[in-house]
Amino acid sequence: MKAKSSPSSSIYTLRVELERIEPPIWRRIQVPTSITLPKLHTVLQAAMGWTNSHLHSFAIGGKHYGMAEEAQELEFIDEKGVKLERVLGESIREFDYEYDFGDSWDHHIVVESRTRAKPGWPYPLCIGGERACPPEDVGGDYGYEEFLQAIRNPKHEEHDNWLLWVGGFFDPEGFDANAVNHRLRRLRI
Repeated sequence: MKAKSSPSSSIYTLRVELERIEPPIWRRIQVPTSITLPKLHTVLQAAMGWTNSHLHSFAIGGKHYGMAEEAQELEFIDEKGVKLERVLGESIREFDYEYDFGDSWDHHIVVESRTRAKPGWPYPLCIGGERACPPEDVGGDYGYEEFLQAIRNPKHEEHDNWLLWVGGFFDPEGFDANAVNHRLRRLRI
């Protein structure tokens, strides 16, 4: 069972937007200020709809953080045990998150607020968003645009192949906060 917030804990409200996609794909999530970067990565995966199949990194305050395996090779700081509130401090209100170094899904994250957690509420929590996350391994923003053109046009030569690849149906406008929160409740945060 997921732990509820304690009365003295605080949360960040974060607006997460996938860059280079129009119209924007975004989520508004609330997370404990004490969340570690690896756990924030897990939350972002669930909130956006990614499958956690690729490497990731955070760029915060001029420093880059990543998993231990990639940290050495890519000259990142090992993210293990690093708490979000520590790296944000009092002045940093924006940072970046990259998922899948091949497709380069860049996310810009804005800290909208820091408030007291509501006693008994389960965090993390998704409180808003728009549009479906692109399918995993679609080829980045350029590949996603080609994918959308193909699935929207039944006469496109790749229409059937892309629909088969994605599982038969894809609604780029689809967003379900309840489904996101269901995924978030299943996490061990």
